[in-house]
Amino acid sequence: MDYDLGFVRVAAAVPLCAAADTRFNGGEIVRLIRESYDNGAGAVVFPELSVTGYSCGDLFFSKTLLDGAYESLGNIAEQTSALDLVSIVGLPVYDGAHLLNCAAVLHKGKLLGVVPKTYIPNYGEFYEGRWFFSGKDAIRNEVTLLGQTVPLRSDLIFDCGRLKIAVEICEDMWASVPPSAFHALHGANVIFNLSATNAVIGKSAYRKMLVKQRSFTSHCGYVFVSAGIGESTTDTLYSGHALIAENGAVLTDEKQSEFESKLFYSEIDLDRLEADRKKHTTFTAALPNAAPYQIVKTDLTAKSPATLSRSVSRFPFVPRAAADKDARMREIYDILALSLAKRLRHTEIKSPVIGVSGGLDSTLALLVSVRAVDILRLPREGVIGVTMPGFGTTDRTLENAKRLMSRLGVTSREIDIKNACIQHFKDIGHDVNVTDVTFENAQARERTQILMDIANQEGGLVIGTGDLSELALGWATYAGDHISMYAVNSGVPKTLVRHLAAWIGDTVLEGDAREVIRDILDTPVSPELLPADAEGKIAQKTEEILGDYALHDFFLYYFIRCGFTPRKILFLAKTAFDGVYEEAYIKNCLKTFFTRFFNHQFKRSCMPDGPKIGSITLSPRADWRMPSDAEARLWLDEQDAQPRG
Repeated sequence: MDYDLGFVRVAAAVPLCAAADTRFNGGEIVRLIRESYDNGAGAVVFPELSVTGYSCGDLFFSKTLLDGAYESLGNIAEQTSALDLVSIVGLPVYDGAHLLNCAAVLHKGKLLGVVPKTYIPNYGEFYEGRWFFSGKDAIRNEVTLLGQTVPLRSDLIFDCGRLKIAVEICEDMWASVPPSAFHALHGANVIFNLSATNAVIGKSAYRKMLVKQRSFTSHCGYVFVSAGIGESTTDTLYSGHALIAENGAVLTDEKQSEFESKLFYSEIDLDRLEADRKKHTTFTAALPNAAPYQIVKTDLTAKSPATLSRSVSRFPFVPRAAADKDARMREIYDILALSLAKRLRHTEIKSPVIGVSGGLDSTLALLVSVRAVDILRLPREGVIGVTMPGFGTTDRTLENAKRLMSRLGVTSREIDIKNACIQHFKDIGHDVNVTDVTFENAQARERTQILMDIANQEGGLVIGTGDLSELALGWATYAGDHISMYAVNSGVPKTLVRHLAAWIGDTVLEGDAREVIRDILDTPVSPELLPADAEGKIAQKTEEILGDYALHDFFLYYFIRCGFTPRKILFLAKTAFDGVYEEAYIKNCLKTFFTRFFNHQFKRSCMPDGPKIGSITLSPRADWRMPSDAEARLWLDEQDAQPRG
């Protein structure tokens, strides 16, 4: 099975059900299988006992109902025999001694296997023990249905190439040790759950929590679907709840709300799951204690969809839900400030020393430093902010730096570096009118020297302002702004720096300080190392040179966090930034990203300490180890290959 870019579209079907009418139910199931196939699904799952209806009660003892279920299953298989997708439907199966609550797995008219429910609930309206036995009680591990003898067991994995399917049923998910945990350990990457769960107050949130947890702890896709409003409501209403999750993220959370059949879709990223399983060595820790599984192979050939129905965030480092944003930003702010406070406390230093440029990064470092001394109950005057205007410094940034330091109550110093740099140019024989890399880097190193010397003079600690995005791209002067005594921003990507600074301005600061932050946020990102334009405005704009940081942060996340190929990253970027950037621009930025990322590893190999705040850091002592002379050839060549869809 060639999924190409690693996505498989899955469907959760909630058919309109007629209790005990197996012919009607079978017809709806066939119609929804066809519709899901037409919409590009590779697999579709139906609710628990969907062929008969879950609420049949003592009718499950009737041979007529059981024969009707088998007949309907045969019709489903026959009428979908030309469709290349896996269908999972629920029905009762008799093993010769026990009635079992089962899932039948079908592909192109063939019955691949039957999975019995393991945990049978015996409480409330779910008194299934009256009719059904656990799969553990089955007297044989094979069953003959539709003229085929197939496995009858819970420990089955259906091997569809890269897609590895396993099944559990309703209550199984609620068990302390669910079957899905063992399914995943044995290689299943997408778990399907056929359920019939009631609609009672608060239970929807519990289901969602469980599906998130199961998908996260097992690093898998999890597709859950419950019987819906077509079931009998003699004593309960069934929820019609459909949930699709991937590695702890809920992609689809929908409910049947009308008297009609519903299909809910999303795409599972098999590459993402594989990447996380590779990284988490504890994932297979319990494997030696697990019993052998039976593998059932099938020749599913569905391809990765050309477009995605799931959303792809443009800012993967930034909290998406507004409800979560305040708590997440406060947590990040605290991590940064407490990390710096610990370093200050350990070294018994009371004076963070910061080069304050009036730009975003130094603004965040200053805000964090102020919060750190507040935590330690030290006077804010101990924070030393130094503005160092050079050849490219504009009045706007200089005034914003001064105003912000004044409003925060820190000690402010201004040291003009132009004369020192001119003298240095004379010393090394460099023409001051030649504004090349020597011209730029001399200013960055002069500023670092000043900060280091003031730190020595005042018994202080130089706080680095460079962020994670700049480290990734090597956008720092070696032994200049590349060096500090504690790099507080080194785990914060540029897009998050912007959002965090805005959040601090809106929720922590007051009065004029807020206005200063807003103007800083509106200022173009620039190192200000080249002379301003004729109007005194910033001439050297970083994103005009490198490309937009929104793209570079996007590339960084999917390259480091997920290990994706450049071709897949390009596909995701085109999806996320559709209508924002032309494809040619995205591809050019991607080439810039990989070229600079590989060429500038040597700067990261000797980067200073700094706190990790999320899933990605480029510290050589923590999450990223890479030779400084690794070649980028494979990544640069591969990004030009086009997706086959």
